[in-house]
Amino acid sequence: MQPAYYENFNEIKKKIWLMLDDAVTNRSSQFRIPTFICGDQSDFDGRIVVLRKSDKKNNIVQFHSDIRSDKIEKLKKNSKAAMLFYDKEEKIQVRLKVECVLNHKNDITKESWSKTQHISRKCYLVDNGPGTESDNPTSGLKPELDNFEFTMEQSEEGYKNFTVIQCKVKSIEWLYLAAKGHRRAKFDLENNKNTWLVP
Repeated sequence: MQPAYYENFNEIKKKIWLMLDDAVTNRSSQFRIPTFICGDQSDFDGRIVVLRKSDKKNNIVQFHSDIRSDKIEKLKKNSKAAMLFYDKEEKIQVRLKVECVLNHKNDITKESWSKTQHISRKCYLVDNGPGTESDNPTSGLKPELDNFEFTMEQSEEGYKNFTVIQCKVKSIEWLYLAAKGHRRAKFDLENNKNTWLVP
């Protein structure tokens, strides 16, 4: 028996946002760690990010970054990006085209930082930004911070590097792999247009 979302635009959209919402809190969700792709005409690249928020009402997904990361400079030059999700068990691939907004030292970052766990704040305490060259293998942390032996108070130092990247979803492309026949659809959220595609 085929699922409700096999050939129904509304059910497909409902399923996509359910999977995104679940991924924010469910560490075992395969949608939790999408590939984020950004760049300009001469320099595109991708990386895995952790989904931190899903907002169907406003068509926004978001994740965290270090303000010193090289993707920040790429997004300042070109705020358009893509996100790729795949769930092997569900046999569902979702591709998002997004417009990114960088948040740094504002109300959005304050709210997200307050919810960021002690263990996760470690990333923002490195002396030099992610991708900085080093003479030796390194975590980038001072030895006294390297083994989680730092207080929440000490972790506050990382806030100055903490960035929230909000991704306004412009379009969604969905692919469902089914034995009976694959199904593919595109949702143009800007023009409120749904289209079936050949898988």
